[in-house]
Amino acid sequence: MSAGRARLRSLLPERGEIAAYARRPRRDLLAGLTVAIVALPLALGFGISSGLGAAAGLATAVVAGAIAAVFGGSGLQVSGPTGAMTVVLVPIMHAHGASGVLTVGVLAGLLLVGLALARAGKYMALVPAPVVEGFTLGIACVIGLQQIPGALGVPASHGDKVTVVAWQAARDFLAHPNWWPPAIAVAVAALMLAGARLRPTVPFSLLAVAAATVAAELAGLDVPRIGELPAGLPAPSLAFLDVSALGSLIAPAVAVAALAALESLLSAAVADGMSVNHKHDPDRELFGQGLANLVAPLFGGVPATGAIARTAVNVRSGAQSRLAALAHAAILAVIVFTASGLVAKIPLAALAGMLLATAFRMVEAGSVKAMLRSTRGDAVVLVLTGLATVALDLVQAVILGLIVAGALALRAIARDVRLDAVPLRPDLPGDHTDEEHALLAEHIIAYRLDGPLFFAAAHRFLLQLSNVADVSVVILRMSRVTAIDASGALVLGDAITRLRRRGITVYISGIRDGHHQPLHALGVIADLDRAGHVFATTPEAIAAARDHLHRTGVLPAPNAQPIPAHGTDSA
Repeated sequence: MSAGRARLRSLLPERGEIAAYARRPRRDLLAGLTVAIVALPLALGFGISSGLGAAAGLATAVVAGAIAAVFGGSGLQVSGPTGAMTVVLVPIMHAHGASGVLTVGVLAGLLLVGLALARAGKYMALVPAPVVEGFTLGIACVIGLQQIPGALGVPASHGDKVTVVAWQAARDFLAHPNWWPPAIAVAVAALMLAGARLRPTVPFSLLAVAAATVAAELAGLDVPRIGELPAGLPAPSLAFLDVSALGSLIAPAVAVAALAALESLLSAAVADGMSVNHKHDPDRELFGQGLANLVAPLFGGVPATGAIARTAVNVRSGAQSRLAALAHAAILAVIVFTASGLVAKIPLAALAGMLLATAFRMVEAGSVKAMLRSTRGDAVVLVLTGLATVALDLVQAVILGLIVAGALALRAIARDVRLDAVPLRPDLPGDHTDEEHALLAEHIIAYRLDGPLFFAAAHRFLLQLSNVADVSVVILRMSRVTAIDASGALVLGDAITRLRRRGITVYISGIRDGHHQPLHALGVIADLDRAGHVFATTPEAIAAARDHLHRTGVLPAPNAQPIPAHGTDSA
């Protein structure tokens, strides 16, 4: 119990972090204002894209942003609704409705807290770069396709396949075209992309959306708007929770939790790379995101993650502590309470154009090209993950990418496993004659195993060792075996059995300490151990083999002492 309390205490904020709020408050507050300006249109857009509406996006940015800022593992991370999470939420919304999305958020929060307590944060860093790159590319495509109905000014058809929804939106638009929404979307996207190249520090997303809103109001354009928003956050409630539906929501919750963990830790790592001395705590980050996702649904918010774009803006704006992310959430809360009437007039096409530009900027063309040119395996993983993200869903895409990347890695490792015949060196010290050495070499063959002996390489090892020519003794040198699993151990045992059935005596040398367990547990070397055929070094095995050949009459009576160890390659 005390260990559990200590573990929980290690995930809570420390006094030093709270004291850091007052070190440079002006810089943090200014950075928080900058991030809030960038986050406002994104929160509105992602809330609408998720299907729960703009109010849900704002509630997420305020509540989840504040909680993750205080309890998260990064002092520079900014959290809120993201495009990647929206992609996962759309099919959940389609299948289970708004209450299902909110329930999934709570369940995902519990899972994230559990991962934090289990110290699983460090394992998220094991996702290969091609999977992350393909995942990001696929997300950008999905976000872009999601904006087609809004950009064309037509209602989105019901469905969880973005390609189908985008195609239906294009058909509806062509049947009854209204060119103002696509004109607004293109203008906002163009202004954002051009402005980002000319003045990267200026928040052109907000400026473009504001300009489109003013132009639509002055011209009296008949285009769909955000509509009425509540003047404040709703009271916290669990009225959405349907206990009978929990079983069907477990799988979506696992998907949301996996995505939240992956994206949040990736964003925190980006913040570390952009700063000088900052280092995030992955377990605390999972804990903070878990609490944020537990609480945000109570206020009508969607599941949240660390947001790479907003986090990058926060760091570039000079943030020094968690106060910046906390200020960003507070400023958005002020906007919710004081300016909901103005926000309601924003054209949906303007938000669609802003998200189209955001999706375009998510893809780093240079990084994608470099990954495609790296190796054929990296290119396959990247393309496959990207296509699966668009055609299937994000979690299935990541799992598929991990499986393919793992299979390719195992294939590469298996190719590196070698079974080399090592000749007995004529320079070994001792008073044996050249003729005796020639006889030893004729009847004894030593094999050195290099690399991991596991299931991916075991079959090839068995075939190679089974083709040993007629000799009297085989010595297996295992000091360079880096890893061994049950499959490899069983194949080794099978090879030893086959050799012994052919009348060949087998000796083993140099087994590493960590490899005795699987070999003994599976009975691979039990008979050899009892017969005294397992040695710590190769020279000991050679000496025993020579004595064996003398006793069996293969070699004449010995005239020399056993061959001692030689050099550093004795095992």
